[in-house]
Amino acid sequence: MPWPPWPSNSERDTDGKKRRVPWTESLNATDWSHYTDPRTLVPTLLLTTTILVSVRVYRSYLRRIPEATHIRPGSFRKRSLFGTVTRVGDADNFHLFHTPGGRLAGWGWLPWRKVPDKKLLKGNTIHIRIAGVDAPECAHFGRPAQPYSEEALQWLKNYIMDRRVRAYIYKRDQYERVVATVWVRRFLFRKDVGKEMLKAGMATVYEAKMGAEFGDFEDSYRRAEEVAKRKKVGMWSGKAKDYESPRDYKTRMAAIRELK
Repeated sequence: MPWPPWPSNSERDTDGKKRRVPWTESLNATDWSHYTDPRTLVPTLLLTTTILVSVRVYRSYLRRIPEATHIRPGSFRKRSLFGTVTRVGDADNFHLFHTPGGRLAGWGWLPWRKVPDKKLLKGNTIHIRIAGVDAPECAHFGRPAQPYSEEALQWLKNYIMDRRVRAYIYKRDQYERVVATVWVRRFLFRKDVGKEMLKAGMATVYEAKMGAEFGDFEDSYRRAEEVAKRKKVGMWSGKAKDYESPRDYKTRMAAIRELK
């Protein structure tokens, strides 16, 4: 069986007669100057670069993160999260609805950029653990509450509930919470929430042997705790012999559980 004819274009020779030209010769004869013309090349490069940069900016800064497990490991210690506090669980942790870009990105004033109702928040908030502090333990799993646990919880609710905060994130802990230094604006001033808790006597400096996170604030946190002790505010207002730190309380409760 003969081979099919070679694809070709038609050209006229010097006698005016048509001859068949292989398609490879036709391809090599294509004028590519239009594609290398700066009037075509420069706008194409600018458009491509703009698209790539926009995608990168969106993924890094404007993409909403629904839960802690969606945070990329490379983001810890390199970026912060801005959002609205939707629930305060214990006196040293809360839930944050991430609103990247804040009001500049339309959050709070565009109809489709609002914090949803509480019934729609499940699976859409980031659990934040305030770094460097340990608040008195509330009643959990049959364990009694520590003194000043309710006061500390109410203090934190009053201080940050429904407010916009910025969390500088360090890591994810064993409970899938994001450990972070948290800042909130109060009367036009930026306040470190953990440090303010220490100053009010509503928390102690975190004293776990492993996993403690302070960012660059450990020294100032310890000074704030010492001032609260001297002033006898909050949990320091009682007698020293009756005081039990949250760390000692958790250790004691764990020992009791092992004995049962």
